[in-house]
Amino acid sequence: MSIQKYSVNQHPVQTLLSWISSGEIAIPEIQRPFVWNASKVRDLIDSLYQGYPVGYLIAWRNPTVKLKDGTSSSGKRILIDGQQRVTALMAAVLGRYVINKDYRKVRITIAFHPQERKFEVSNTAISKDKSWIVDIAQVFTADFKTIKFVNDYCQKNEDADQDDIFESIDLLKGIANNHIGLIELNSDLDIETITEIFIRINSQGARLSQADFAMSKIAANETYGGNLLRKCIDYFCHLAVAPEFYQQLAEIDLDFSATEYFQKMSWLKSVNDDLYAPSYTDMLRVAFTSEFKRGRLEDLVALLSGRNFETRSYEEQIAESSFKMLEKGIFNFMNETNFKRFMMIVRSSGFINSSMIRSQNAINFSYIVYLVLKEQKIDSNKIESYVRKWFVMSILTGRYSGSPESTFDTDIKRINQFGFPEYLSKIESADLSEAFWNSSLPQQMNTSVASSPYFKVFLASQVKANNKGFLSKDITVNDLLLHRGDIHHIFPKKYLQKHGLTRGRYNQIANYVMMQSEINISIRDNPPSEYFSLLLKQANDGEAKFGGINKIEQMYDNFAMHCLPDAMETKTIDDYDDFLAERRRLMANKIKNYYFEL
Repeated sequence: MSIQKYSVNQHPVQTLLSWISSGEIAIPEIQRPFVWNASKVRDLIDSLYQGYPVGYLIAWRNPTVKLKDGTSSSGKRILIDGQQRVTALMAAVLGRYVINKDYRKVRITIAFHPQERKFEVSNTAISKDKSWIVDIAQVFTADFKTIKFVNDYCQKNEDADQDDIFESIDLLKGIANNHIGLIELNSDLDIETITEIFIRINSQGARLSQADFAMSKIAANETYGGNLLRKCIDYFCHLAVAPEFYQQLAEIDLDFSATEYFQKMSWLKSVNDDLYAPSYTDMLRVAFTSEFKRGRLEDLVALLSGRNFETRSYEEQIAESSFKMLEKGIFNFMNETNFKRFMMIVRSSGFINSSMIRSQNAINFSYIVYLVLKEQKIDSNKIESYVRKWFVMSILTGRYSGSPESTFDTDIKRINQFGFPEYLSKIESADLSEAFWNSSLPQQMNTSVASSPYFKVFLASQVKANNKGFLSKDITVNDLLLHRGDIHHIFPKKYLQKHGLTRGRYNQIANYVMMQSEINISIRDNPPSEYFSLLLKQANDGEAKFGGINKIEQMYDNFAMHCLPDAMETKTIDDYDDFLAERRRLMANKIKNYYFEL
């Protein structure tokens, strides 16, 4: 016999709003800024006025926790779906300010025409029209007198029918008594089950993640400062993308700007670097995993609820210590020295812009590695080497592309068990064997996708080696990547098209090099046998026509930088497949040399 995992009840709008005002239901701000536009708020009010259904709210009651004195405390409800609707009601009916997408406090004022019984977003014209109620919030205040209002309204609008206006206002006030359904999920359900329930009920909405539920839990707990911690996470991530937001934040949230959190992130105001722009999910993952040595965010929710994994009970002291640990992890994450030092390691690995980083979780766990090793007081030079290796290994092997939480959990526990050097050595032996470099990686490079992580790592290895662009004397691959140099087909595209090759054949990453646009134009569509012969001739003659290289040694050095096979001046269409196979092998070897053998 199946057991129902939820209860469904209907509650008046007024009751729900009073619960939220008193804290009985916590709005966790998992969506953070209010994203509805004013017209959508108007439509919601109109639907309630007409008696139409407006959907269900979904809440999850926190587990009952054991307090330090041995007594129990029943958890409050957390609203996990319906925040925008509830916020809209609080704005329109209670006259509350909301935080918009620009993080500014604004009023959304809804007007009502009693005679026509229609709603509009208030504007200047409406405010000058005596037939409108400019702000319906006034109707829901405790001191609103319906009879006096109707008399005053009819005196200003002589054509208005008093009984009709009275009925219209009565219906408007009746919005507060209209019912909204509340689905309450059982308090003993685990986070995975709650996620599954939410997705099934709200399949057309945005899918909530484990991080969303963690943010819900954090924001709902004011006892241990979770409301401020949630703001800290959200504001840091926003500042990392838009440092100009700093002054605005200081002005619009005075309470937060007086906190230590705000001081700890103030360095972001002068940073313009999008190499790593963490989302709140990224920040939570890194802070939690590095501090708690666990990788599943469902465990974070459980710990913040006070979960004792051994006794399977909930204890207040576990919740308290978990919030303190999470705060420490967040502080470590946004510490200026930590963040900048980690970014320096990533950048020195050759990954100089965000387009080169194809796995956010690879960079997340690499930051975890950095924080864990720094906490263990490992030598800074070793940390740099370890972090670089882990980052590149993660990208090349697609380590976090499947089930990142499971892999995070396994990795951090084994790092804790074996120590990082030993665990990295085990992974290198298993996943980066000679078979990987000589066979597996070259085979994976058989792709036409220019955004392939393998091509990005190869370019990063060229940046790390300070290689010059193809046929460039002074311009580096670094310069070309930062300033949009051309991707050149070594076997020109049109040459291959003339021989009937399809897009997937001629757009192979093993056929790509980075070069200056003017050199690319001068080569045109000549086959390698022709233009490489001209390149060698110009190097021997000392007269540069294609690029600035005019010495044979420099020319061959440049070819080697780009992993070109020997005797390119003899290559024709018949050699194309062999050329690709050989270059893939050389590219893989270059990556190996620059990240795992130096």
